[in-house]
Amino acid sequence: MHASPAVTPSWTVGGVTVHRIDEVALPSTTGPWLLPDATPDVVAAQDWLHPHFAGQDGILHIDSHSFAFVVNGLRVLVDTGVGNGKERANPAWHNLRTDFLERLTAAGFPPDSVDLVILTHLHADHVGWNTRQVNGEWIPTFPNARYLTSSAEREFWATYDMDEAREQMFRDSVIPVEQAGLLSTVDVPHEGAEIAPGLRLIPTPGHTPGHVAVELTSQGETALISGDCVHHPVQLAHPAIGACVDIDPRQSEATRRKLLGSLVGTDTLLLGTHFAPPTAGRVVAHEDAYRLESVPGA
Repeated sequence: MHASPAVTPSWTVGGVTVHRIDEVALPSTTGPWLLPDATPDVVAAQDWLHPHFAGQDGILHIDSHSFAFVVNGLRVLVDTGVGNGKERANPAWHNLRTDFLERLTAAGFPPDSVDLVILTHLHADHVGWNTRQVNGEWIPTFPNARYLTSSAEREFWATYDMDEAREQMFRDSVIPVEQAGLLSTVDVPHEGAEIAPGLRLIPTPGHTPGHVAVELTSQGETALISGDCVHHPVQLAHPAIGACVDIDPRQSEATRRKLLGSLVGTDTLLLGTHFAPPTAGRVVAHEDAYRLESVPGA
């Protein structure tokens, strides 16, 4: 017998319930690699990061998860994690065997029921569950869904000189969705693009050129799913801290500063795509920057 997947944490945004679908907690080596300027001393100086977002040793806690919700009848999944059985250069992502689909189903979103998969960008830890392997072939996990990313994102990678690891990721997690006719792209102007009532893509370039955040609005309440324009809450305290994999570090920092400045002091719920539990919170002023005032999921 298999244990039932744990109840998924959720947040209420107006009339919408946003579920966090856990995939995997990433190893302690992830932080120093991903955010090298977030040294243990820098992290330890921010007491509010402990115990949830970092240990007393200054090691960052980083997760991989997705968000699922229903807005105006549309069943939406934002980002699809690392995926199972994928050949990856990063040992933390290689050949995973997680119960992600069981968790998604337990939250009320069996794969066949998903209408829309939003990809904030096309990195390996955000597109992995786009596909699953059946009889040696990678097929779309969500066969009835439209997969959506920004036009700028897809166009960038179409001409990028990829290494073998990234080509492998496209072969197993992006190309099969395209070949099935399920991947759409949308132009996202600077003011954002409404893709459905209550659902907008916000341009947040820098980590990748076409990166988007996802804004959800219902009954006067708003939430923002970060993708990778903010990897970890330590970047609220130090917006200059960037990720080693940012395509354009300067633009990434400018995007982060603009986004955090727009959120500070508002009721908008920030849902971090890699934020460890409690994952969500509101951006408040702190010292000469910001901190996250946590809002635990129900």
